[in-house]
Amino acid sequence: MDNHKLQQSNAERITRKWWFFLSFVFLQFVVPPYASKGYKFPEEWGNAIDYALSYAFIYSRSELFPVFKIIPILLIVLIIVLRNRVTRLFNIYVAFSYVLFAFGQSIAVTEKYGVVICTLGVIMFLVVACFWAWEAIALQNNFSPSKIPLWRYWVVPLMFVAFWYPLDFKTMKPDFNLHGLFTNVAGVTFCMMTPVYVGLLSLYWPKVNISTLRVTSLVGLIIAFYNVVLNFFLNPNLLWWNGVLHIPLLSISFYGLVSSLKKQTRRTQINERIKR
Repeated sequence: MDNHKLQQSNAERITRKWWFFLSFVFLQFVVPPYASKGYKFPEEWGNAIDYALSYAFIYSRSELFPVFKIIPILLIVLIIVLRNRVTRLFNIYVAFSYVLFAFGQSIAVTEKYGVVICTLGVIMFLVVACFWAWEAIALQNNFSPSKIPLWRYWVVPLMFVAFWYPLDFKTMKPDFNLHGLFTNVAGVTFCMMTPVYVGLLSLYWPKVNISTLRVTSLVGLIIAFYNVVLNFFLNPNLLWWNGVLHIPLLSISFYGLVSSLKKQTRRTQINERIKR
């Protein structure tokens, strides 16, 4: 137990370092996508990534969509009812989800480029998965109820919108059919599930694994930046609504990152230890 506390302390300390943040920025410029048929470097770098993400393997497995919708709903209900008795189960599921995002959402088989891998996505999503796997061991997330200011619930409607993801993929226009809450692709996508996970942690902050919250929020913010550029600036006529639906990722990730960098007072730290 003491060893876990020491490792957790080290994780929180390292993830606060300036060079830790800079390393993620550095990765954006030095990790190209892979294509089995090759591509013109660097002219087609962006096109290869777009193919990997647009034709990702997981999108062809529609039979899995309801499964990855129902499980998060059940886990959140269990957190509310059973609280910390399901903490490890929740952490394991989230870790598995990010492994799924890494390989299912970042790899595609295309005619133009062959097998395409968004290598950067695989790396970043697996890093997030590792931090959630560590949390399954460290068990820093404390889901016991506590009084929080009403304003902190602002994340809940955005979490709901992200999870719902009311989008018609054929037209890229709004589709507010409630059927999508249980059947669409959102449950197997990084961009829609990350606001749910980070938003949930933000509601229990500071009684959460700060390093896990920090890294998940950081990667979420990076991915959100790419989506803002793509949806609002590169192809706004077609993708503007998809951009709107990525606002939860942008705003909640930013909020989670800022929260993770706040230093708790000594009194707060003592109180949280007592509650545990």
